[in-house]
Amino acid sequence: MNRITVYERPGFEGLSREFTCDVPDLHELDFGDCIASLKVVGQPWIAYPDPKYEGEPQAFEEGEYPSIECPNSFSALRLVHHDLEDPQITLYEHPNFRGACKVVTEETNLAYGYFNDRVASHVVQRGVWLLYQHPGRGGWHCLAWPGERVVDYKSELNFQARLSHLRPLQPGRPL
Repeated sequence: MNRITVYERPGFEGLSREFTCDVPDLHELDFGDCIASLKVVGQPWIAYPDPKYEGEPQAFEEGEYPSIECPNSFSALRLVHHDLEDPQITLYEHPNFRGACKVVTEETNLAYGYFNDRVASHVVQRGVWLLYQHPGRGGWHCLAWPGERVVDYKSELNFQARLSHLRPLQPGRPL
């Protein structure tokens, strides 16, 4: 079973809660803004700083996280239900899916090629993707979901000409 266990202190210490389904508002369960470590079994989870899945998301794939980058800042948790096998996203040089295009199926550092800081739209065919502003998974990032069609990075993501790295979320081991 897919699950996330969250702890109020680093090192899996203090009060804990286990969840197996989406939690739109951790405050309603008296566990908002107090997570400092966590464990994920199965599919990845997305943590949000604001209730109802708002704010800059942080992804956690299967594994143990004895400390997290932004402790005490999560107000919602969402389980990734999508099929993460065989991911694919198509990047376009211009808005409205025009210009040169590039199909990506694995983690890619665009700084090493011609598409660095040139992407203006995309279509996600399969998988859930993390899109990063800087090479090496750096800077501001956002999620791209299956079926998503972003027509213009500038107006929809405020991300025009800044995509330098992307990677698909990895599926958890079968349970």
